[in-house]
Formats: sequence, C-alpha cells, structure tokens
Amino acid sequence: MPLARSLSITSLSGLEEWDEEFDLEDAVLFEIAWEVANKVGGIYTVIQTKARLTAEEWGENYFLVGPYVESNVRTQVELIEPTNPALKRAIDKMNSSGCKVYFGRWLIEGSPYVVLIDVAFTAWNLDKWKKELWDNFSIGVPWFDREANDAVLFGFLTAWLLGEVAQCEEPPHILAHFHEWLAGLGLALCRQRQLPVATIFTTHATLLGRYLCAGSVDFYNNLADFNVDKEAGDRQIYHRYCLERTAARCAHVFTTVSQITAVEAEHLLKRKPDIITPNGLNVKKFSAMHEFQNLHAQSKNRIQEFIRGHFYGHLDFNLDKCLFLFIAGRYEFSNKGADIFLEALARLNYLLRVNHSDVTVVAFFIMPARTNNFNVETLKGQAVRKQLWETLACEKIIKRMYFYGQLPDVSKMLSKDDFTMMKRAIFATQRQCQPPICTHNMLEDSNDPILTCIRRIGLFNSSADRVKVIFHPEFLSSTSPLLPMDYEEFVRGCHLGVFPSYYEPWGYTPAECTVMGIPSISTNLSGFGCFMEEHIADPSAYGIYILDRRYRGVDESCNQLTSYLFQFCQQSRRARIIQRNRTERLSDLLDWRYLGRYYISARHMALAKAFPDTYFYQPHDSDTAQGFRYPRPASVPPSPSLSRHSSPRQSEAEEDDDRYDEDAEAEKDRLNIRQPLTLPNNHITSGIIRIKKN
Repeated sequence: MPLARSLSITSLSGLEEWDEEFDLEDAVLFEIAWEVANKVGGIYTVIQTKARLTAEEWGENYFLVGPYVESNVRTQVELIEPTNPALKRAIDKMNSSGCKVYFGRWLIEGSPYVVLIDVAFTAWNLDKWKKELWDNFSIGVPWFDREANDAVLFGFLTAWLLGEVAQCEEPPHILAHFHEWLAGLGLALCRQRQLPVATIFTTHATLLGRYLCAGSVDFYNNLADFNVDKEAGDRQIYHRYCLERTAARCAHVFTTVSQITAVEAEHLLKRKPDIITPNGLNVKKFSAMHEFQNLHAQSKNRIQEFIRGHFYGHLDFNLDKCLFLFIAGRYEFSNKGADIFLEALARLNYLLRVNHSDVTVVAFFIMPARTNNFNVETLKGQAVRKQLWETLACEKIIKRMYFYGQLPDVSKMLSKDDFTMMKRAIFATQRQCQPPICTHNMLEDSNDPILTCIRRIGLFNSSADRVKVIFHPEFLSSTSPLLPMDYEEFVRGCHLGVFPSYYEPWGYTPAECTVMGIPSISTNLSGFGCFMEEHIADPSAYGIYILDRRYRGVDESCNQLTSYLFQFCQQSRRARIIQRNRTERLSDLLDWRYLGRYYISARHMALAKAFPDTYFYQPHDSDTAQGFRYPRPASVPPSPSLSRHSSPRQSEAEEDDDRYDEDAEAEKDRLNIRQPLTLPNNHITSGIIRIKKN
C-alpha cells in the first residue's frame, strides 16, 4: 500500500505562518511518560532533549510526570517543594491518602519540574483498580504481566493527580500529553471520568507492529489484511494492545513520530493520526569551522588503540586504511536489520578480496545482551597493547633522546637491557588463536543470533578477511576497562553507521550520526529515512543512504546494501571529508528548534478541541503547504559511486582540484533552511487564537 501524504501537516514550511499570540498564564502542561527520569529506551531521549524547548515555551507551567525510581532520583533529580499552589494541594492530598508522590527538578537541559509517583507503594490498590478497569473498559490484565500491572497503577495514579488539580477553586486549563501504552491508561480514565483535561496521545511504535515484524512476516505490504485481535491474542499481548488502542481512540489529538508509523497506526490502532511529530535533537554548533572533523580524528585514534589490542598478533592490516562501521540499538536481530547487515558484510568481504583492495573494514555490533563478563582474551589483548606501549615509551629511552643536546648516537639510544625488554614485549604480542569475535562471555553463546549467523557466513577475523567483526554486547561507557568511550565519542570516531532496520518508527541512531557529521545507511521503512527522502533531493550526496526494504526481497535489499558499502570503501579520504561536511550541515533539519513546532501545533489543536469556548485553532492546509527540499550539491564528487579510488589515499590530482569550495557550498545550503523558531517567554506565535472573555 502506498505511503501517501494523509496528515494535516506534512512539511516544515506548513507551520511557518504563525502570527497570533497565545497567553499561557492560566494553562498548565503535564507531559506523562514511563521514561521520565527513567532511561528504558528511545522515548527517554525524546523527552530529555525536547524538555528545554518546552520549558522555554511554558515556563513554570510545565510539569513532567513519571515513575519514582530511587536509583535514578539520587543522580538525576533535585527534590524540592512544589511551586504551583494547585499542584501542591493535589500532591499533599494524595500523600495523605496513602500515596508517595515526589516533586523536584530534573537535572537536564531546561531543568524542568518533575512529578514522580511511587507505583510500588500503592500496589495494594491493584486488584481494586483492575476491577474498575474491567467494569469500565472491559480490559482484563493477567496477574503475571508485571509491566502491565505497573501500567495500571501508573495510569490510575496519574488520572488521580490530574483530577485533584482540576478540582481546585480556580483550575487552570489543563493539557496532558501521554506517551506510549504504559502511560495511556491515565488518558482513558481522564476521558471516562469527564475531567476538564485536553489530552494528547503519542505512539512512538505500536506494540503489535513490533511483535509482528519480529515474527518475520511481510508486515508493511499486508497491513490491511491483519486480524489485529487474533494476532495480539496469539502473541499474548491482547491486554496491552487494548490499553494502547483505547488511549489512541480516546485522545483529543493522536500523533505518531513518522508517516510510516501513521499508516501502521491507522490499520492496527484503528485511528488516523491528527498530526505527525518527528523526533529531534538539541544541535550544538561549533564556533570553529569543521571542529567536528578534529573530534572525528581524536575519537578515531582512540578506536584504533582498541583495535591494536583486540587484534594483537594478527594486526597485519594498515589502520590508516581501515574503515569503522557500526550498528547499535536494542538487540532485535531482524527488526534492527542485523541479519542483512551481516550477510552484506560477508558479500563485501568477498568483493574486497577479489578486487585486491587494501582497505580493511571493522564492523562493530553494539547491542546489549546477557553476558557473564568481559572475555579474558579480549582483556588480555588490551593489557598486551598497554604493556608494549609502556615498554616503548620507557622513561630512560626518552631521556636519552631528549637530553643529549645534540643528535644522539643511534647505537647508544638503546642499551642491551632495553633491547632485551623490547624483544620480550614484542614476542608477547604473538598468539596462535584468532582474534575474538565477541568481547564478552555470552550466557547463551550457542543460541545467540549474531554469533550463529557469523558461524554460518564464516567471518572469523582471519588474516585473509578484509572485513572484521566485533560484537560488543553492552552499551558503551567511558568507565569501561575495555573500550573506555561514551557512545557519542565512539560514533564520532566511526566512518559510517549502518541501520538497515525492518521496523524503525523513527530512528535516533542515524539521526545522531547526522548531527555529528557521520554518514549513515537507513531504510525506507524507518521514519528517519522517509523524513530525509521527503526533505532532501539527493540524500546519498549528503551521506544519507536510503535502503529499499519495502518493495524488494531480502536478497535484493542485501545486494543494494553491499553495493552501498563497497562504494563507500572505494571513496578517497578527501571524498569522505567532503561528505562528512555535507552530512553535518543537515543537523539543522533535525533540531528541536524546527521539529518542536509540530508538538506545539498538536498542543494547540488539543486545547481547541477540549476548550472550544476559549480557544480556536485554524489548521493549516496540507495541500497548499510546500515543504522545502535540500537541493543536490553542485560540487564534486557528489556521491561515492563517482569516486573511483580504491583507497583513502589522496592523489595529487585531488589536491590540485579546486572545484569544491566548502565555504561557498555551506552558505548555499544554509539559504535552503529557515531560521530556527524563537520562543519568547510565556507566549508563542501560532495558528491558535485565544478568545477573550467579556
């Protein structure tokens, strides 16, 4: 089924003409999600990065609501007394009735207020609330589903909180924005109890869609044919599915994060979204031109140090001609596209070998899985590397080199003992076994999908392989004794992010690559890929490669991915630098200063629906709105396919070729994107008009 434009707002320019002012002094916004100050998945990133822009818009009238998790609160939240009188009375009343509700500031950009509810403390109400849920919505939740039980407790407690705020003497206009099914029950209860609350529900990924795609079905081409009740029941998630569908259908405004998820929601949740709210990031620009290129070089050097240790004894390839590729995210082997990435790497390995390429590819898989601890052989490799470095950087040798006052005699630089010590250190780098694939000891090594696939395709990091694979089944951390780098540093040091996902409602990983100036491969089944296709005339020229996984078979998509990877390996170093510059300039397109206006429009739409006597919303005509598109860059080389060099070495012809003017091209690109939205305090410009009372 074609993904036709069907939503009220489909392009950034469709939200540009906002001329009326809107006073927010007597309105409050509650944003409710299970991942407020509680990192579980990608929704945490959405809420955390968007908080600053929302706090600028709503000021003291913006409150985030989430679960109380003591370990997170100790490090992320400063507990204080409530500042809003109506909210303070509501929290005090709930606490006096047997609840534990906390108030504080979340220590992130924007420092928003947070209301944290201890769901475990009120577990004694679970059976009573489950009965009420059945009586009012005919939804039964089994006792063994702990996550659904938490959703029931959290939903009733958030509805209780909003009800108490609405019952004060002069209640403000309340707007409540709920994220995902875990928070959705609170929205349904607000509507069932007829509370004076404007509601928004955002689904970042449908439950049933995620389960169906994990089951290896042709999902997107058969959306209209699924018996959703049967499919949810077969997967034992019917009660969760009902909670999600109820929230979507009860909300004043229903939103999704991408066009492709909107089509999915229309068929699975039986409601067409009112607006699409793409996910953004807080983009920080560097004061110095191309400073991110220097950061790339620094982080790449740190990855190279890890590679020296990991491949000790088998380091027979040139690190200066080594490309670092990576895939990261939840360990969903098929949904995240790890299956076709591995198959494409095997085919790439063959192409590089038969073409006698001197380029070596190291592919990292950063996906958390169940492990015992670090692999002993991996730790030994880093220890051997460190020992060799300390030996070669011996203080005595350095002093002999620098304190002669003249050119030293080479024969006197190294004593006999120094030479013996260096021999021992170098001999220690020899080993008989192959470099390890996995950096950790897996609990289910024989059944692990990635390791099983690697055994099938035969990528064992042998000296003959031009493609090496490293599986790191743990999130990266600067405190790790193995690879001491944060995720952002690691991404900056890589050359290409590969995310050939089959199910990816948005895709923060390629978005983060773009903001950091790292090219990436995405698919036309991800929200990010579809968004980029809509706003960029030639995405590949800007380092955004879109893989077709909708209308092609798995083998065809794998061949296309192999082609992208092989072409990238043929790029010269200069071509990669040019492409990184272009990729980084697209970061403006993903800034919350632009994408945040979609959320603003959704909030205005909800207020107008819930309080029609007070607010009026004039929707924009999507048929007349014309979105901007980045033009194809005029400089050369425009894409890897036109780069004929087989190694990153820069040729003399390239050095003399001055057809590419980076500053001029950057200025042209900046003219194609509008200035960011500026939000004055306590009011915004918008298409919503406040109707003054007589």
